[in-house]
Amino acid sequence: MDPIRERIQASFDRQSFMQHIGATLARVERGFVELSVRRDDRHLQQHGFLHAGVITSALDSACGYAALTVMDDDAAVLSVEFKVNLLAPAAGELFVARGTVLKAGRTVVVCRGDAFVVDGGSERLIAAMQATLMTVRGRDLKD
Repeated sequence: MDPIRERIQASFDRQSFMQHIGATLARVERGFVELSVRRDDRHLQQHGFLHAGVITSALDSACGYAALTVMDDDAAVLSVEFKVNLLAPAAGELFVARGTVLKAGRTVVVCRGDAFVVDGGSERLIAAMQATLMTVRGRDLKD
């Protein structure tokens, strides 16, 4: 297994909230991570759409793990700020969250996250995130 994928997978496997929402790690590349989430009735809001909190959480994790792919082995990342635009109702069976590193500095990483509904092979953009993450060293944090 690719060392970057192995590191991200090991960290992802310890993240109980991603397990709670049924997220899976679909793709990992340097500067890019894709998560997928299947519809679960327990995660819907009152109108039957996937709750914005689930979408935001998946985007936050996708961006965080994308940032981690460009970090040294002794570093971790934590989100310090993000903004989400919810662009369309999240109606569907399969949702994808993609995080992409826009700029990686010594202490701060800026990422873009995009969430899509996947239906019959086509994708529809439902949310966009801009996230800022900080590099953490010298603390007792696991990846």
